[in-house]
Amino acid sequence: MRAWHHFGPALPAFQNREQLRAGIGAMLGIGLCALLVGAGVRFGASSLYLIAPLGATAVLVFCVPNSPLAQPWSAVVGNMTAALVALLVLMTVPAPWTTGVAVGAAIIAMMFVRALHPPGGAVALLTALNPEPALDAGLLFAVTPVGLTTAALVLVAVFYNRATGRVYPFRQPEQGDAGDSVPRLGLSNAQLGELLDRFNQTANLGIADLGRLLAAAETEAARHRFDGTTCADIMTTGLITVRPDTPLSEAARLFGRNAIKSLPVVDPDMRLRGLVLQADLLGAVADHDLPTAWRRPPPSRTVSDVMRSPDRTVPHDAPVGILLNRLAAQGSEVVPVTQGERLVGILTRSDIMSLLLKGAEERSAA
Repeated sequence: MRAWHHFGPALPAFQNREQLRAGIGAMLGIGLCALLVGAGVRFGASSLYLIAPLGATAVLVFCVPNSPLAQPWSAVVGNMTAALVALLVLMTVPAPWTTGVAVGAAIIAMMFVRALHPPGGAVALLTALNPEPALDAGLLFAVTPVGLTTAALVLVAVFYNRATGRVYPFRQPEQGDAGDSVPRLGLSNAQLGELLDRFNQTANLGIADLGRLLAAAETEAARHRFDGTTCADIMTTGLITVRPDTPLSEAARLFGRNAIKSLPVVDPDMRLRGLVLQADLLGAVADHDLPTAWRRPPPSRTVSDVMRSPDRTVPHDAPVGILLNRLAAQGSEVVPVTQGERLVGILTRSDIMSLLLKGAEERSAA
């Protein structure tokens, strides 16, 4: 029974809404392709007609638009490449080897041009089984009907998927972008790509979508690890703040009198305008060739001259676990916590370390 279990359905149950979305999209896509073919026939374009593998392409571009196999390049170039290879095989390979060679060579060629598309195998097989139309059209067979009808179907999929809340074409990282703005266990796009290569999953998932899945998994794991602790539960309140026009000398005195590492810069409504760290004040002193003791900064300068743009703020009700990567791997020292537009607290590495140590003590006692 355990062995037979693996032959059961591998896909989870689809939501009825998703079933309708995909089915209606395929109906519209193939229907519009049929209209295009009908219009072509009226104008004497006898080489333009529907091919059966378009149905398989429709399944991919409307049901699994996030698959690398369903992307526009894979669909259009893959089908055209398969048609072209099959046509060349028909011209050079004798029966009964034509069909097998056509499909195998088409797969190799699609992988070579990075346009692997499963319906392309059906295009090659159909061409080998029914060679007359392809031979009559010659090399243009790969362009029309194969390329033109596939491109029309993909174009419908682009607009329909986006109109119904799906991203198509899927997300791809920008060229030369080694990192990403989304914290994902501290992994860069290059490292994510290496993971996909290592587990031979590059044909099943894109880098950007893998990053989104990891980010969601990391957030969910952090929620469980800290048992629902939010930023508001451990943030430092009763903040010592300054205004943008506060003199640097006053900021220096605040650092000297209080055991603080940062000064939030706020406006009268407690909206965050920037942050001043001790290093910023030391830098201002060094720039003016004053003694390294920063208790005598230039009196004419204000906080706005040295403050830095604050790191991305977090809402007070966000789970604290989402900050682990940001404070550790990304090097952030202070994370402002807001409620609406108002600054209500700050979180530092010390706050997170205290929470981690508290958890360790509780687990040890248990």
